[in-house]
Amino acid sequence: MTPNENNTQSNINELPPHSGTRYWGEVEVIEEGDTYRISRVEIKPRHGIKPQIHYHRNEHWVVVSGVAKVTCGDAEILLNRNESTYVPAATLHKVENPGHIPLVILEIQNGEYLGEDDTERPYDLNLVKSVTEG
Repeated sequence: MTPNENNTQSNINELPPHSGTRYWGEVEVIEEGDTYRISRVEIKPRHGIKPQIHYHRNEHWVVVSGVAKVTCGDAEILLNRNESTYVPAATLHKVENPGHIPLVILEIQNGEYLGEDDTERPYDLNLVKSVTEG
């Protein structure tokens, strides 16, 4: 097998950057188009997604099971099964699982650009100071 064939073979089983296992749980893309992406997001108990912001897409979150603690801008809410929320573009947001069972959310992203490089986190934005900063 040539080096090129070997690289091609190893890439076959790789997931796109927006799918896969994370330290807080898993993301599975269910369907994707040019201006939307629908994902199943599972967050482990007592874990959460770090605060982030997107400028070119909005998100809708529907809780399928568990309880979601959602922070969107200055608002913080708890969502139970069959409840949902909307995250507008350019709004700092995060979701946590305060419960003892996995949190499952259906996430619908909608916007003109869905690239991963449109995701910024507070440390990137200097909104949160690190422990080492004085």
